[in-house]
Amino acid sequence: MDIKEILKHVDHTLLLQGSTWEEIKQICDDAMKYETASVCITPSYVKEAAEYMNGRIPVCTVIGFPNGYMTTAAKEFETKDALANGASEIDMVINIGWLKDKKYDLIENEIKILKAACGDKILKVIIETCFLTDEEKIKMCEIVTSAGADYIKTSTGFGGAGATFADIELFAKHIGPNVKMKAAGGISSIDDAEKFLALGADRLGTSRIVKIVKNEEATGY
Repeated sequence: MDIKEILKHVDHTLLLQGSTWEEIKQICDDAMKYETASVCITPSYVKEAAEYMNGRIPVCTVIGFPNGYMTTAAKEFETKDALANGASEIDMVINIGWLKDKKYDLIENEIKILKAACGDKILKVIIETCFLTDEEKIKMCEIVTSAGADYIKTSTGFGGAGATFADIELFAKHIGPNVKMKAAGGISSIDDAEKFLALGADRLGTSRIVKIVKNEEATGY
């Protein structure tokens, strides 16, 4: 696969706690130069990044990140605030405790509320696969589909493990036709990126692919 085609699927990501504006600005510059799908950055820099890029690349941000155990009202406020600041894609983290407790209605309702807040903007649902059984992953495929979200996403990158080929293969068997897949975390090579896309992933959450293209050491998310 042509590297330019791979980059079109990359959410170029920087979510480290100590990220500065200069570092975020560099992510934005790289995204514009290499024409990635989006930049995925912390909520506090969304407004600056959106103004800086002036519509050239979509700004994605994270909600309820990275643990997902905030209240639905808090996540809804975060979402509306991010959108008002110029975000056009929202990556939310589910409440994993609710999933373990089988409180499926609460999870689905929360996703529906955030999707309603997003309107025609993209909502991706992070389920943090490293903490889930296959049965729980399958259940989340069903919930994400029913709730009307745009994507199911594997990982935050902060949970101890990232995307696996097996998880994307599992998602592909259980999501509805309205749901796309995002593999995120630990995508460390062009070969990995190609395989995730070949398995059906539409987005790749990673900082390493652009670093590889720039001939930099492929470290980080």
